[in-house]
Amino acid sequence: MTLRFYDTASAEVRDFVPLVPGKVSLYYCGATVQGMPHVGHIRSAIAFDQLTRWLEYRGLRVTAVRNVTDIDDKILIKSAESFDPDFEDGPDTVREEEWWALAYRYEQEFLKAYDTLGVSRPTYEPRATGHIPEMHALVQQLIDRGHAYPALDGSGDVYFDVRSWDKYGSLTRQNIDDMQGAPDADPRGKKDPRDFALWKGSKEGEPTTASWASPWGAGRPGWHLECSAMVTKYLGTKFDIHGGGLDLRFPHHENEMAQSQAAGHGFANFWMHNGMVTYQGEKMSKSIGNTISPAEMLELAPPRVVRYYLGQAHYRSVLDYRPTSLEEAAAAVERIDGFISRAVRALSQGEPSDGGNYAFFTYGKVPEPFERAMDDDLNVPQALAVVHETVRAGNTALTEGRLEDARQALHDVHDMLRVLGLNAVASAGATDTREAAALEVLVEAQLAARAQARATKDWAASDAIRDTLKAAGVAVEDGPDGATWSLQRD
Repeated sequence: MTLRFYDTASAEVRDFVPLVPGKVSLYYCGATVQGMPHVGHIRSAIAFDQLTRWLEYRGLRVTAVRNVTDIDDKILIKSAESFDPDFEDGPDTVREEEWWALAYRYEQEFLKAYDTLGVSRPTYEPRATGHIPEMHALVQQLIDRGHAYPALDGSGDVYFDVRSWDKYGSLTRQNIDDMQGAPDADPRGKKDPRDFALWKGSKEGEPTTASWASPWGAGRPGWHLECSAMVTKYLGTKFDIHGGGLDLRFPHHENEMAQSQAAGHGFANFWMHNGMVTYQGEKMSKSIGNTISPAEMLELAPPRVVRYYLGQAHYRSVLDYRPTSLEEAAAAVERIDGFISRAVRALSQGEPSDGGNYAFFTYGKVPEPFERAMDDDLNVPQALAVVHETVRAGNTALTEGRLEDARQALHDVHDMLRVLGLNAVASAGATDTREAAALEVLVEAQLAARAQARATKDWAASDAIRDTLKAAGVAVEDGPDGATWSLQRD
């Protein structure tokens, strides 16, 4: 096999060879838990979930790390906007949240969204606040190497000296003199306005709980420092892939790379960035009201449809949302599920012990065109084209009575959906294979009774069975090959 991925740092598609044979170390940026997850967060998580699943399919053992930024200026600001330090318990009042409680609550919302949309949990999901000693060590290392300095104004800040590192700007191919100043601290304590904060001294009015003792004074870590310290702890000073949204390239990833390499770390061998989500061709913005959240999408469509939509484009491309986008994704999922239901019924005749779901207990080799697409920089659109081509071929085989060809198509579709996180078992709306098998048996028994009633021209009984199934959310369609069924879409 030849895996090839686009590397942002070199701006080219390169052969991917793990640093350690048979193993892959992957770090991708998770959420700053200041509010509810937005669609960009979830698209990124799905993209790197697809990457992880494909690497594992290719026989590689993946150690995936996704961080949680649970201390940050934005979190403190959000908490301070509503927190009342003079609050007193009373029957008609509600205590506002401390910053750490707010961060934890939103962290749970992210996990809920990830789980609902089938994003696998990473190997580790470290919180920034749990790695202060590692951050202190990295700051001191940079000071000792001449790449960082305590603030000149005695504020307790510590800054990275961008002009001390001649490769600064290489990830995003920018000239340092063309860059704007770093907005993370007052420039009066900096040698250069572009120097960014590694450690931020405590400020008046900030909660004492958001401060840790350090050699440079009480304070908290800078955003960029957090990721460098955490990835080094869990994946080492050199690892395979660093990922995240395209909007993180600068300044976040540029600064991460600079401070880590300046500390003597090899850091990431590949940088992979997923594209943004737009709304009818425009950047999403709350101020103009053209946004849609994952929660709103899930009110409009089932989780598999939402995942299909968010994961259907090439990970590096822009994904454009339109009012019809989820309807189109639903139609694509229904075409796949319609074939699965039809094939399972045709192939399970005479094999009642399997409950019609024997195809879902194995995980085989996906078709070669699907492999080629996924090996080529994770080309999911081309891989999905293979899925739909296989569905069409499977339906033709069923119509022509070529059951073995239909059986192979069913296995192939199942395996491809599993790789993409669109597990075919979920097509029946069941949570596991036992529930799917039970549903299949019960519905088929009802359809058999209905067929018998129709054969004896007992139309009242036939209609009653159909109405009962409809009330249970099962749609029945009569065709030349008999009745078929599917679960009604919400």
